Amino acid sequence: MMFEENEPVVASSDDIVITACPTLVEENRATQEFLWGYYFCIENNSSERIQLVGKSWNITDDKGNRFCDDSAGFKGEIPELEPGESFEFTSLAPLTSPHAVFYGSCRIRKEGRTESKDIKIPTFTMSVPLRQSACLN
Repeated sequence: MMFEENEPVVASSDDIVITACPTLVEENRATQEFLWGYYFCIENNSSERIQLVGKSWNITDDKGNRFCDDSAGFKGEIPELEPGESFEFTSLAPLTSPHAVFYGSCRIRKEGRTESKDIKIPTFTMSVPLRQSACLN
């Protein structure tokens, strides 16, 4: 069962714009299993070519569980973006809590440089909506 997407959230730093949007894909309240999809669009609005060399993402749920993804690239790819180009990325996060917060950063490297820089992603929540009773309508 597909649910409506949440509103996109946006963060910008050093002419890099990152848009994120979570979507509740599937839920089973009885077993406390919630499958979230998330979408990122990373736009290079700078005047330089960049590489998206990695990410450090964290999900912390309301039970205190923390899940981390600190890895190179995006699904085995290290995208290179010319000025004005963007890269889109989607993935899934299976959770055992109805509420969680997603935060972290993307590592970029500008062309001709050896050091990379972390650009914060927009923080967003993944919260299962409360169900209204049919008796309340």
